[in-house]
Amino acid sequence: MNPYTGQSSKLLKLIILSLFGSISMILMLLNFPLPMLPQYLKIDFSEVPALVAAILFTPAAGIIVEGLKNTLYLIYTGAADPVGVVSNFMAGVLFIVPVSMFYHKFKNVKSLVSGLITGSVIMAIGMSVLNYFLFLPAYSWFMGWETMSDQVKWLTVVGAILPFNALKGVIVGILFIPLFIKLKPWIEQKRIKTSSAA
Repeated sequence: MNPYTGQSSKLLKLIILSLFGSISMILMLLNFPLPMLPQYLKIDFSEVPALVAAILFTPAAGIIVEGLKNTLYLIYTGAADPVGVVSNFMAGVLFIVPVSMFYHKFKNVKSLVSGLITGSVIMAIGMSVLNYFLFLPAYSWFMGWETMSDQVKWLTVVGAILPFNALKGVIVGILFIPLFIKLKPWIEQKRIKTSSAA
């Protein structure tokens, strides 16, 4: 194996992940609230580049894109809401890892759909648990509010956090499936090139 070829392949992968991370951060800024849910819960499509990276390379690549996105967002906003940034990172990881694992096992559209459904369920349930025990108390502390009672946390999780993340998974999934079908030839081509050069 030519060592220079291997180095150029790693450099190309690093460039692609950095580009996806930057695109994700821009998409994170283009957020909007969902009707009948609290205005502070805003949906965006920043998971899409991370999903492409996770499918193109490995689940770890998707996690790296999520990390880059949230780090860039934290720098851009001046650390105005670090709890929200950590929460966004965890939601992204809980969503993209199952999707990419399903896809890499079978490598077809059916496995992608199964992964998107599984990822949506895991994200919705996982973020409900994390918000109840970690993020809602941390956010109250960060904002200097009174500690939320268990009843308030429960109502917030069931009435807002759970449906929001479930809807987010469905909306991102519906958007991603036709995009993936269009990108699949490009993804397969890039995967062959990177694997043969490694």
